[in-house]
Amino acid sequence: MAIFPNHTKQQLDAGKLALGMGMRVLRTVDAGMIAKNTGFDWLFIDMEHSAMDVDLASQVAIAALPMGITPIVRVPGKEHHHASRLLDSGAQGIVVPHVDTAEEAARVVSHCKYPPIGHRSVVGALPQFGYAAMSVGESTKIANAETLVIVMVETPKAIENADAIAAVPGIDVVLIGTNDLCAELGIPGQFGDAKVEDAYRKVIAACKKHGKHPGMGGVYDPKLMEKYIGYGMRFILSGGDLSFLMAGAKTRTEFLHACKL
Repeated sequence: MAIFPNHTKQQLDAGKLALGMGMRVLRTVDAGMIAKNTGFDWLFIDMEHSAMDVDLASQVAIAALPMGITPIVRVPGKEHHHASRLLDSGAQGIVVPHVDTAEEAARVVSHCKYPPIGHRSVVGALPQFGYAAMSVGESTKIANAETLVIVMVETPKAIENADAIAAVPGIDVVLIGTNDLCAELGIPGQFGDAKVEDAYRKVIAACKKHGKHPGMGGVYDPKLMEKYIGYGMRFILSGGDLSFLMAGAKTRTEFLHACKL
């Protein structure tokens, strides 16, 4: 049994929402505490769209583990070391962006899972197990079961291939990157467009068919979020540290400027 079970995986397997907080500008290891005490389930540690390096991402991930907050890292690319270095350093899930085909999805699984599922290189004691001494057979089996493998679909081609991508053994979540999808469709920022709705329905149907979890990112309008959750979205990137900070700061200054002198 894992020392720090993957809380987000448990939420998803129980049919519940799993809410993520994007981490792009926050740079301290208390991110997990902040997420825990504001009702989130996982951290979206973003190495694609930030200057964050492997060392900092791993420190944040390890600190999140005892809080029961799942550290999930969006890696910057598709090379095996992008995923393996973070999984060896505390991450309980990996998000790989810009996956367009089932073949690319299968390579992601190969990089994130140990044999016989994939071909991840075996390391010694892991922070996910509190560095407890375990047999290799036991640790690799538990790590495979506890690690979330998440692929982002962000183009019309990826949406067309959603069924094949969701069918790949070892994939856990198919996450729509709605910002990039809208840009690729020629409708940037139009998250409620009929083409986006159609993409959401296709991905949700593919996930339901193959026993995977559908996810959404980039949609933060409350009405649209409610609608797409109603469609069946469960793995929810709920917003980011920068937007939360900006919104809170703006609310405070608006209040203070309205005070009577």
